[in-house]
Amino acid sequence: MWPFKGFLAVHVATGAVGLVLFWVPVIGKKGASAHRRFGFLFARLMAVTATMAIGMATCTLLDPVGTHPHLTSWAPRRIQGIFGWMMLYLAVLTLHLVWHGLVTVRHKRDHLANRHPGNLALNALVIGMAVLCAWQGWRITEPLMMGISVVGVASGLTNFWFIARPAPARLAYQLEHVKAIVGSGISVYTAFMAFGFVRLMPDHALNPTMWAIPLVIGLAIIIYHQGRIRWQQRKLAAPAGAPSTGTSPLPSRG
Repeated sequence: MWPFKGFLAVHVATGAVGLVLFWVPVIGKKGASAHRRFGFLFARLMAVTATMAIGMATCTLLDPVGTHPHLTSWAPRRIQGIFGWMMLYLAVLTLHLVWHGLVTVRHKRDHLANRHPGNLALNALVIGMAVLCAWQGWRITEPLMMGISVVGVASGLTNFWFIARPAPARLAYQLEHVKAIVGSGISVYTAFMAFGFVRLMPDHALNPTMWAIPLVIGLAIIIYHQGRIRWQQRKLAAPAGAPSTGTSPLPSRG
């Protein structure tokens, strides 16, 4: 299975570097050159990582036992479900989030460009892959696959809602950018923790705690940065809409 091993090697290398670089734009000054440079590099690395995951998932669907010989206690159908269909869905979800995070910066002055057929197709694809993941999870009675599919459906639908808006404010683009880029980090951190953990303790790989840790941390980051953006927007708008002091500009008549 040299193709699988090749995909895995590149996947781990680019993913590990990308997950370290993820924190540079998250912690650093927003809009600075380092934020843009490392953020763009992170997005490119995540795209490569997700593409390699698609290759790994395809190999798993074709030969589940050959690609995962260490999972001796797992049925081939379950291996296909977790490391085939779910990994394939998470890879598409990561690509979808990274792409949306980039185009929200690129198209902030040309909203109609977001309605490009390729962009619409990618959002439709992630919804379809989420539904497929849930169905495959139902077939093997795996609640985790059904539960995590909600993320893809919600992401695709909210992106469609954003694209359908006639003229979103600049603030909306910033909020979408944060949601998508941090979301891609959540997706890849989740995959690394869960799918990597399976080699150490296969019976605990699907422990909900392992999947919840990146989600909770990622949501906290999204909430914090979106709150910061909204606060800055209100601060900039405050002078124009400052409340009245209650004094009259007219002189008193005595």
